[in-house]
Amino acid sequence: MENTEFTFNGRTYTLVFNLNVMEAIQEKYGTLTKWGEVTGANGDEPQISAIIDGYEIMLNEGEEILHEDDFKPLTHKQVGRIISGIGLDKATELLNAVVSKSTASDEKNA
Repeated sequence: MENTEFTFNGRTYTLVFNLNVMEAIQEKYGTLTKWGEVTGANGDEPQISAIIDGYEIMLNEGEEILHEDDFKPLTHKQVGRIISGIGLDKATELLNAVVSKSTASDEKNA
């Protein structure tokens, strides 16, 4: 499992991009490609809600993996505050890093 960690307000968060995350994104957006398009992957203005959604899914997957017994999901608004706190550019960089690492490891294992 590939992940990317970052710290915000003294707490370490883990972004995970795995099959559970991909499934959740597909359920909400139809395809991973469509989600990528609405998050600005093609250079268009991103839909902020789609960025927050992706982060929410990835952060909650990371939290659940690390704290399965006492997992408390982050809300959409909490995730929006985290992204605002680290900055949209840094959030995008971290998101791209975890997706790239995860898909690169899939390609290496194929």
